[in-house]
Amino acid sequence: MSNIGTWMQRTAQSWLVFDGLTDHDASAIGVVTALQFLPQLLLAPWAGVLADRLDRRRLLLCTQTAMAALAAALGVLVLSGAVTLEIVYVFALALGVATTVDAPVRQTFVSELVDDEHLSNAVALNSTSFNSARLVGPAVAGVLVAAVGTGWVFLLNTVTFGAMLAAILVIRVDELRPMPRSGRGRGQIREGLAYVAGRPDIVAVLVAIFLLGTFGMNFAVFLAAMAGPEFGRGSEVFGALNSVLALGTVAGALLSARRRRARLRYVFGGSAAFGLACLGAATAPTLPLFALWLVPCGLASLTVMTTANAYVQSTTSPVMRGRVMSLYMAIFMGGTPLGAPLVGWLTDALGPRWGMGAAVAAGAGGAAVGLLFLLRLRSGRTGAGPGAPA
Repeated sequence: MSNIGTWMQRTAQSWLVFDGLTDHDASAIGVVTALQFLPQLLLAPWAGVLADRLDRRRLLLCTQTAMAALAAALGVLVLSGAVTLEIVYVFALALGVATTVDAPVRQTFVSELVDDEHLSNAVALNSTSFNSARLVGPAVAGVLVAAVGTGWVFLLNTVTFGAMLAAILVIRVDELRPMPRSGRGRGQIREGLAYVAGRPDIVAVLVAIFLLGTFGMNFAVFLAAMAGPEFGRGSEVFGALNSVLALGTVAGALLSARRRRARLRYVFGGSAAFGLACLGAATAPTLPLFALWLVPCGLASLTVMTTANAYVQSTTSPVMRGRVMSLYMAIFMGGTPLGAPLVGWLTDALGPRWGMGAAVAAGAGGAAVGLLFLLRLRSGRTGAGPGAPA
């Protein structure tokens, strides 16, 4: 329920900026996206230390409450007519701070709910839940934006946070798996960086994830530009395209859930498939064909994300997991402040189809990183972590 509300707000916020506060300015969406993910670059290492040191369940209660409050405040400002583009920028930045703390805590909390044998499956099922909501949320948001406006969508998202908070409160704490926690001390961030530097397999995954997260996953920009200027449609089609994309992401998550182990081949092969699917979407001559190409785009992107997430978690020492996952999230989401404005500018300057060319290049780059790593692995010049499946 909370994920449905989150996707509704994401869709409504993008359309508010694109159609309500600007004259179809893709660069403005890029700036909002960049501000929302900028804290990942600045605060993620400290968020990882908190995830390794403090009670993750209590931290989740704090971060989820903060995000609900931000959604409520933005909804009130929109309904009162007081919202401006600059205010949306401020709220995007504040939401980014809360999300930065929330992300590594929420990711590593999975390991307290299930054992390591089922961790890969649990990560994939978590992604299934998130992306199943993507089937419903954007489509509902598109209809509601057209019917009652964006403000009510933000307020409805506030209500859906109640489901998440209730779920956290009713968890039976005595049945959680106790995980080792790091104590207070200096050098904990450096310790996490040194651990990752000593794992060439994780470094290769992080480079591929950086390319896709920075230049490939800017779907808010791509879909708004293709729905509006390219095909001349409104918010309903924008929401529907997000839902079509979600068909692929749900399929990718379910396929990942079937696999017992996260393997590197799915990360790098998925990157290649993502680039090819985005190339098909970018060159699609009609809206229906463009929508059809979004399905393999979503499938490939979720295959990469869920596999990379599960691989990093399952092959990382439990006491280092929070710091490593914070670095993972910083690289995956923190690259967006660099890529989103650039993709937005490229879309405005050369057109939506050339903007999607950035996603094509990102997929090709991720595949090239994987090919290089596997060649070095076969030559014996590098290696994966203990028991890590290639």
